[in-house]
Amino acid sequence: MIKAVIFDMFETLITHFESPLYMAKQISEDMGITEQKFREIWDKTDDDRTLGQKTLEEVIEKSLRVNNCYTDELFEKIVGKRKQSKIECFRHLHSQIIPMFMTLKELNIKIGLITNCYFEESDVIKESEMFRYFDSVCMSCELGIKKPDVEIFQRCLKELAVRPEECLYVGDGGSFELETARSLGMHPLQAAWYLKDGVNQPARRKAEFLQAESPMDVISEIGRHKE
Repeated sequence: MIKAVIFDMFETLITHFESPLYMAKQISEDMGITEQKFREIWDKTDDDRTLGQKTLEEVIEKSLRVNNCYTDELFEKIVGKRKQSKIECFRHLHSQIIPMFMTLKELNIKIGLITNCYFEESDVIKESEMFRYFDSVCMSCELGIKKPDVEIFQRCLKELAVRPEECLYVGDGGSFELETARSLGMHPLQAAWYLKDGVNQPARRKAEFLQAESPMDVISEIGRHKE
């Protein structure tokens, strides 16, 4: 019997690709430098930002100064646009996300979150309408651990007080998370409702995993485990 569902966040509960992007390409354009030049710093700090060792502000300031284009105004503009782009993602939720959460609560199913995220994303997650539904929240930037490390999965399982075999794990599969969930004995389910062909998303459909075409399919999958 399933007693808990643990979700990934990006491209599972929310997507970056239903609202205007503000990533390396757009940031470098605002700086007036090539994307390649910007990525020389940005990409190298990805792990540090994911693990909470560097902030957006620190990396943007360094990039601006290294490329001799720092001004207070430009710094504030870029940081503000990056944070606003994250807020905008939460205005484009799949229509079944909140009903799915409500149904899980009605079924007395615990809800967990494991997400690789930066500080500018963790702040927005905490302010979102879905945050109150989580019984456990494990964010990489706060814990200093990221997927697919088994430790972050084990931390969430412990907080939810469930065994791996009692847990459904739902994610788009972009961080080898489905493989880790399966190796721990959880029931992995690939979230496919945001996946699109021709979009630069971190994951594609993985034929070796069961796929959910809509959020409410998660509820159906829980029912299947009762049969």
